Amino acid sequence: MTSVGFLGLGIMGSRMAANLQRAGFAVTAWTHTPGKAEAWAQEHGATAVATPAEAAAGADVVISMVVDGAQVEQILLGEDGAATAAGEGALFVDMSTIAPADARRIGAELAQRSIRFVDAPVTGSSPAAQAGTLTIMAGGGEADVGRAMPLLKVMGRTIVHVGALGHGQTIKLINNAVAAANAATLAQALVMGSATGVDLEALEQILAAGSGSSTMVTLKARPMREHDYTVLFKTEHMLKDVRLCLEEAQAAGVPFPAASGARDALVAAVGRGYADADFSALLEAFEGMAGLRVGED
Repeated sequence: MTSVGFLGLGIMGSRMAANLQRAGFAVTAWTHTPGKAEAWAQEHGATAVATPAEAAAGADVVISMVVDGAQVEQILLGEDGAATAAGEGALFVDMSTIAPADARRIGAELAQRSIRFVDAPVTGSSPAAQAGTLTIMAGGGEADVGRAMPLLKVMGRTIVHVGALGHGQTIKLINNAVAAANAATLAQALVMGSATGVDLEALEQILAAGSGSSTMVTLKARPMREHDYTVLFKTEHMLKDVRLCLEEAQAAGVPFPAASGARDALVAAVGRGYADADFSALLEAFEGMAGLRVGED
């Protein structure tokens, strides 16, 4: 039985860790919220600990799923971090979304301690995490990704080794920027449809079946029309990812205007108080500019 230290039990991590435990891996979990790991462990028959170091002690693989690069660095390399207790040759797999440069730097520091590292961010939001059908893009050495693959297959349906360490993060950022741009385009379409008085149900059906279709139409059109921002992926987290993508684009010397527009809408949604809502709340930015409420006469 492979022992797994799992760091982070948020919307995504709690579901991913549960799938590993159900699949027969021995999961020892930590999260920063007091009492949360204990409650999760009791529900799933796993083990809870008080620090990342305790989660890593004796673990074959340590998986992290937290918000940003600063958190990843703290829980892996900081005081009581996982690297302080991990055995030589342990494999760390970070499934958070962070800057590619952070992934490479953290990987280099772990290598100095004889710890292997893979960056394996995910896409698919909480329903896919629950079902174990996430899409996972893994960056790192071939042997390291191969070693992680049995665990990744429990959590995901499509797993692609995308290249060297950091490339998983780069592709994830591009993917999320495209998703945010698609969501922003959908929001604008609904605002226009509402302003012109067309049947929004008919508009949604045609968008879903026609050349304008996208995953965002399938997932977000109805919630946007109903102003239902139940969280699948927070606005503030999508904004963080799009900002990181734009930083990578700038460093590469290429434009990404669709991502820039999505960033502005996300900034406006956060400014309107929707940071903790689902990122479909970017609709509010375009409603504000148009001076109307979708679906209302």
